[in-house]
Amino acid sequence: MIDRMQLGEVPPKPHIAFRSPAGRLRHEECFTRAGFDGEFSILYHEGPPAADRAIGSVSPGPFDRKAPLFVPHEPLRRRLVLGENAPAGWTPVCGNADVVVSLFELPPEAPTDSGFANGDGDDLLFVNSGRATLETPFGDLDVEGGDYVLVPRSVVHRWRVADRLSGIAFELRSGFHVPTQFRNTVGQLRMDAPYTHRDFKRPVFRGPRPGPGEILVKKGDRFVRREPVESPFDVVGWDGTVWPFAFPILAYQPKTGLVHLPPTIHSTFASRGVLVCSFVPRVTDFHPEAIPCPYPHSSVDCDELIYYVRGNFTSRRGVGPKAVSLHPAGIPHGPHPGAYEASIGTRATDELAVMLDTFLPLSLTGQGIELEFPGYHDTWAAITS
Repeated sequence: MIDRMQLGEVPPKPHIAFRSPAGRLRHEECFTRAGFDGEFSILYHEGPPAADRAIGSVSPGPFDRKAPLFVPHEPLRRRLVLGENAPAGWTPVCGNADVVVSLFELPPEAPTDSGFANGDGDDLLFVNSGRATLETPFGDLDVEGGDYVLVPRSVVHRWRVADRLSGIAFELRSGFHVPTQFRNTVGQLRMDAPYTHRDFKRPVFRGPRPGPGEILVKKGDRFVRREPVESPFDVVGWDGTVWPFAFPILAYQPKTGLVHLPPTIHSTFASRGVLVCSFVPRVTDFHPEAIPCPYPHSSVDCDELIYYVRGNFTSRRGVGPKAVSLHPAGIPHGPHPGAYEASIGTRATDELAVMLDTFLPLSLTGQGIELEFPGYHDTWAAITS
């Protein structure tokens, strides 16, 4: 997805006999996407990765990845979800057929013998605060507040939370990709892309080790419990382009123009029907009469969601950290009254936020409605003196 990596021991060619020093045949696991036409990685296990002692249906258990229960928008209006009031665990707040958006709050816990694999989509998390280690067959990935974290579809993983981990998660049901305009013809990130290959945090390979004794697999928003015969982390080496990573949002290189540029300049990651954008501190537009605040607009094809992290957001008043705003297509949206005018003459922003644009309408869940600030739409009707 980012580039090819090779860690640990691998044979000189795929699909040939690869033995341990004791002569035991090691087992290949081809981790493929788009059937066999897309990106792939090959992992080499000490034992067979497909054998289970037991398998069967189960409730979500400790992962609390509940199926979203969407509620139709009636009437069509701007919404604000107060994420600071979200309970511990995973709280789905909105979504559509391409993406499910959840808030998460994971406390430090004693080591668990459980792992998780999401067969419904790639999980792209933004960590608002906290520290944790993501354990996978590819190695360990240390993450902290300000990191995006990508866990590819169906990768077995386990979180080791050091300091309470909170943020927002996008379950990308149509798959994750880097926007194509950021790549050159050989797949390298272009020199004018908003980030470089060096910006990504990569897994640190630990070699074969004990892994979770049970794996909760989610598929079709239903859950199956696997009890593997061999550790899913008994990997001696791997190579390929599918692997979990972290990306610090502050490594994103923002663009500035003579006058205000459209929000596509904040594009960071993508999926089918979905664009993830990063708003980071930056110098504002430099025309002497520029209006740095985003202009009112009717984006008739896209719903817009913003997750607020910190700083003063030029277009919004009274919106605090962890809040999630949803501005649906079909009605115009833009800055709060007074913000448009007040932005004139500013030279920089200190805002930090994550935006999601979708082509399919986003619907709130019942859990999201329970966290909703009821008068949000009406705040645009305020008249400033």
